[in-house]
Amino acid sequence: MSSGKHDSVIATIGDGQLGGKAAGLDLIRRQILTELGTDEFPAFSVDVPRMLVLTTQLFDHFLQRNQIEPSSLEDLPDDRIAHRFQEADLPAEYVGELLALVERHHTPLAVRSSSLLEDSLHHPFAGVYGTKMIPNNQSDVAARFHRLIDAVKYVYASTYFRQAQSYLRSIQQGLDRERMAVIIQEVVGRRGDERFYPHLSGVARSYNYYPTGAATPEDGVVNLALGLGKQIVDGGLAWTYSPPYPAAPAPFAGVGDLLKNTQTQFWAVHLGPPPLPDPMRETEYLIQGDLSQAEWDGSLDQLVSTYDSGSDRLRPGLIGSGPRVLDFAPLLQHATVPLNDLLRRLLEISERVLKSPVEIEFAVTLPTAREERARFGFLQVRPMMVSRQEVDVPAEDLADKDILLASEHVLGNGLRTDIQDVVYVKPRAFEARHTPRIAQDLERINLDLLKADRPCLLIGFGRWGSSDPWLGVPVEWGQISAARVIVEATLPGMNPDLSQGSHFFHNLIGLRVLYLSLRYQGPHAIDWDWLDEQEAASETEFVRHVRLAAPLAIRVDGRHGRGVIKRHV
Repeated sequence: MSSGKHDSVIATIGDGQLGGKAAGLDLIRRQILTELGTDEFPAFSVDVPRMLVLTTQLFDHFLQRNQIEPSSLEDLPDDRIAHRFQEADLPAEYVGELLALVERHHTPLAVRSSSLLEDSLHHPFAGVYGTKMIPNNQSDVAARFHRLIDAVKYVYASTYFRQAQSYLRSIQQGLDRERMAVIIQEVVGRRGDERFYPHLSGVARSYNYYPTGAATPEDGVVNLALGLGKQIVDGGLAWTYSPPYPAAPAPFAGVGDLLKNTQTQFWAVHLGPPPLPDPMRETEYLIQGDLSQAEWDGSLDQLVSTYDSGSDRLRPGLIGSGPRVLDFAPLLQHATVPLNDLLRRLLEISERVLKSPVEIEFAVTLPTAREERARFGFLQVRPMMVSRQEVDVPAEDLADKDILLASEHVLGNGLRTDIQDVVYVKPRAFEARHTPRIAQDLERINLDLLKADRPCLLIGFGRWGSSDPWLGVPVEWGQISAARVIVEATLPGMNPDLSQGSHFFHNLIGLRVLYLSLRYQGPHAIDWDWLDEQEAASETEFVRHVRLAAPLAIRVDGRHGRGVIKRHV
């Protein structure tokens, strides 16, 4: 791609700022990949996918010329905001360069947000703004151009969507403080039938808040998924492992548990007949496939194991016709391509350059012929906030008679003595099929808490922030952004691991939210009876909000993985 000011990888339009995400990509290219020796990983081509950045100057001109005042958008529904932006015109002096772009390129494009506040250390904004992927494969250049323009306007509009407004309120920032740049970037992937997707996408962290087995927090953690990274960042099922122990057995009870709790669907860009236009929907041009379709595409050879019923065991690779388990065993156990070694090296370099623990996002296509190299698309790097505060929670404190709840599985590190509001999902009313309604109830209570500037303790079931309502409550961060301490309780039919690769998870870390997980039938329980005895400030069929007479005493000891919430007595 090359338009406006450019070099071989990054082109820009306008004289404004690049925004946080684009600046991170530029840092990868200039400071991280330059430290990777050209002969270190000959099996890989490692790059930042080519991109064009529409700087913040275009955003400013767009608002001014269309007379859009940010203050006029406060509390409007997302669809009305999106419609207002779709009706507006991009500045005419810039659209010619976008037309030239689609005339030259015929493969899928990702149109991504890159706001000024995005990917900062203290206010990460991960997943708050829109991303839209377009197929860019229509024979009609005008059609491709209009789809690109619609996608840019969608990202612009997402600056003011409900989730962004709630997030800005939670960090005490006004709508007028934010400005949006937009990245237009090639999608890393290959075509399979009417689908375009990478063999795998991933998120790697150099610090792991939930180590298992022999792993330590400093060993880091990696999440892998077939297809587009939306599977991971939306909190779907993904494969998790520790980089020093890539072949370590996963913490599942058996093959049946593996089949139930590993990825079976994936996201791809849809290259088939276009759907009816819906420029206000982020997934307008995305499609979900299953493992049988991925196998038909030839995408599973190095990603799965096959269950052999005769021996009741898994065999790495596509062997016979048994059920497939997406455990990435050929890559991680047999290193058919040295992906794990590359990830460890990139994490090490990134930590040194950013001078902090880091999170990276990537997408990989694997060789389909012997002479080919795998392609590693480096999509993002962010600093991670790791608290070093000394907080001590001895094991004996978990049995104190005055505790509301205790956990030996926590995220974060710190003390809170300012929380008198508790919002909890009623255990007796909870069913997975009601989780979308529960998310709506929580949003209404959250808005009241934000307006009153009252932080809260939030208690619920399953994986918070999952896009799959059967794994947990499908909230966006803006719907629970008043929470400063969050509790996740698991149930027999809803017991997923916390998705460490999700944007939701990243916001927890960046905002220093304390997070406690309670396993079903574990040694510690929540004192539901005491909560039910407290007078309700508000209540719905599924959610209850209580305001306590005195603050709770909350301590989370990240070093030892213990946390306790004590009632005032």
